[in-house]
Amino acid sequence: MSEEKKRGDDGDELGPGQFYEPFIQNEELMDKLSILDCGREFIRKNNLKPISKHYFAIPTNPGEQFYMFTSLSAWLLRKSGKTFEQPQEYDDPNATISSLLDEVRKFNYTIDFPPSKLKQGCGEQCLYVLSRLSDEAIKYTGFKWKKPVYPEEEVDEQHVVEDENELTLNTVDDTPMFDDVEEDFEEEDEPIMDLEGMKHLNRKNAESTKPEEILESNQDAADWKLEVERVMPQLKVTIRTDNKDWRVHLDQMHQHKDGIETSLTETKTYLDKLHDEISRTLEKIGSREKYLNSQLEHLLHDFRNIQEQSTETKERYRQASGGVTERSRILAEVTEELEKIKSEMEDRGSSMTDGAPLVKIKQAIQQIKKESTQMDIRIGVVEHVLLQAKLKDKATLSKQTHDI
Repeated sequence: MSEEKKRGDDGDELGPGQFYEPFIQNEELMDKLSILDCGREFIRKNNLKPISKHYFAIPTNPGEQFYMFTSLSAWLLRKSGKTFEQPQEYDDPNATISSLLDEVRKFNYTIDFPPSKLKQGCGEQCLYVLSRLSDEAIKYTGFKWKKPVYPEEEVDEQHVVEDENELTLNTVDDTPMFDDVEEDFEEEDEPIMDLEGMKHLNRKNAESTKPEEILESNQDAADWKLEVERVMPQLKVTIRTDNKDWRVHLDQMHQHKDGIETSLTETKTYLDKLHDEISRTLEKIGSREKYLNSQLEHLLHDFRNIQEQSTETKERYRQASGGVTERSRILAEVTEELEKIKSEMEDRGSSMTDGAPLVKIKQAIQQIKKESTQMDIRIGVVEHVLLQAKLKDKATLSKQTHDI
């Protein structure tokens, strides 16, 4: 199954094992972290809690898991030879995720899922990023798998089977006996009858107590059948295969190998056909593309010329529209001044045809005349008073002169 299909959220058909895929990926990730000595260099050094084998597969605490995910990713980037600062708990998650994905893309890995999937701190997307960074860290550290060293086992020559499909037979009194499953019978918890031992014992007893005449049984047939039915399950000999036996594993390996070779042969035939069909299709597409380009070349040339003319026309239109806008603004100002002058002329015309001001002027003139008359009366009274005063002054002066 491809990585894209594993991380896809809307697959057409998902098998029943798709739910357990994150757990398998998490266990593979833990194996890679063990190779990089994550427990000593990362967990103990930063005083963090140990990471379980299903930590990033099950959502428990999003905040804690996101911090562990970003911290572990930063450590893996540094193990890969990159310079990356250790993220803090209160950093912007979007900025942290963006910088992490940029570093992952630098390793030529495709990111085909939204960055918001990483905010959970768990799931297939987080496991994908951590797994890719672990691979790059392992490559950078130069780790290589060594050939396995198998321990030497002491093989008992008496129980060696030359052909794995056959069992050695020992003949004792023309009776076959399975030697290579003898040890399996000894390890069984269920009691199994030792038929060979019983044969030897019966043979010895028969030789020692050989009857002189033919024995006739006086046992009831019904009782004999009941006894036979009772002991029949104990007389059955079952040979059980031990799953720990290396022969069983070897047989399974051969079966799987044959199945793989058969499937590979059939699949290779289909893949070769598919490759040939794809190659022919690509050749047809290439030839058709060349044909279309040759047929449409003059049309493309005309289209480019028309497009250039359209660009020039748009530029001229833009300049002309700019002049129209300026003139429209001036027209609006002139129209506003004209409206103002019209309103003033209307006010003046209405005031000229209205007789109310003339009536007011006449009333004012009459009031002025009335006030003038009153002023004349007051002036005459004042003059009379002044005349009387002058006359009294003259009389007084003349009297004083006569007295002298």
